[in-house]
Amino acid sequence: MSFVTPFRVDVPEYELDRVRRRIREYEWFEEPVDAGWKYGCNGAYLRELCDYWLHEYDWRAAEQGLNAYPQYMATVDGIDVHFVHERGSNPDNRPIILLHGWPGSYFELLHLTGPLAHPERFGGRAEDGRDVIVPSLIGYGFSGPPPKPIGPRAQAVFMNGLMTGVLGYDSYVVQGGDWGALIAAWLGFDFGAAKGGPVHAIHMNLVGVRPGGTALAPETDEEKAWAARAAARMAVETGYFMVQGTKPQSLSYAMMDSPVGVAAWLTEKFHTWSDLSNKGEEGGDIETVYTKDQLLTNIMLYVVTRRFNTAAWQYYGVGTEKGFAFPPGERCEVPTGIASYPREIAPVPPRSYAEKAYNVVHWKEQPRGGHFAAFEQPEIFLEDLREFLTNWG
Repeated sequence: MSFVTPFRVDVPEYELDRVRRRIREYEWFEEPVDAGWKYGCNGAYLRELCDYWLHEYDWRAAEQGLNAYPQYMATVDGIDVHFVHERGSNPDNRPIILLHGWPGSYFELLHLTGPLAHPERFGGRAEDGRDVIVPSLIGYGFSGPPPKPIGPRAQAVFMNGLMTGVLGYDSYVVQGGDWGALIAAWLGFDFGAAKGGPVHAIHMNLVGVRPGGTALAPETDEEKAWAARAAARMAVETGYFMVQGTKPQSLSYAMMDSPVGVAAWLTEKFHTWSDLSNKGEEGGDIETVYTKDQLLTNIMLYVVTRRFNTAAWQYYGVGTEKGFAFPPGERCEVPTGIASYPREIAPVPPRSYAEKAYNVVHWKEQPRGGHFAAFEQPEIFLEDLREFLTNWG
């Protein structure tokens, strides 16, 4: 079992000075008069965000918030893994690991730990509490980088190593969105209880690993309509994916030197991929869902850790390991819960299609929410996850 050490976020002042200096020195440039959000990050909003970053945002207060959670560091297969480990009110229940994706971080899931670990403090029952683990993925946040790009199937090996080899759990549940959903799928497939492994069940709010072979093709009219809708939506939203999936280093040379660049790259995704109110020609108001402090704390977890580079590698890694489809004729047999949010940028397929790849036992069509479901709609997200855990966790 790996040695576990307590961890506290404590970014050196000189690093904060570097970030502030790079923001102040940024040389702004022109944008089209009709820009809005349609060409990328809205320049007017980005200037507003950066002004707030310089003059009002308090990283030390954000650190204090992060450090309110019990954080640790351990080594898994030679790489440092950072994680939150909240011991629950009922240790007899299976633990749950919550997995983030890109351009998010462990920060977007922290608010779930209390209600899941100690539901009696939030109007629930103590007997429903369970241990909650929220890691930073390999190459993200305070976790160490891989020596070269890895994809979600390799990430699953590290996460299982954390849960079993480090923390000693012999059975656990997984929840994931974005890359976390793909990692959850591979955890269920490679380490599922159906194969004698420790993963008891998985819950996802994105279906990223699809059926392999001929089953990959949509068959019913509903499936074909979903495929057309998904293709149309992704056609205008995957430029970033192509860059990060083919030439992540070229992009990183610019981003690693520019906090403003990272802010633009990430903020545009939070705007475009979220379910914002007043969505219209101007694209909606991002602050109907997120505060500037929330956006900037997530951005800082890429900037001060200097992890934009290695986080982007995962897009290259998924291609090398062919991580988007299960082997032909096989599927993930552990009990699977799927939540479909209407503004998910990668629309969840019909249940008939998902069942080709998963043992779907729980299905929820949510009334609102987008790609960052746990962050955007914590109440309905928690309600759905609790229902799944009650019946299958």
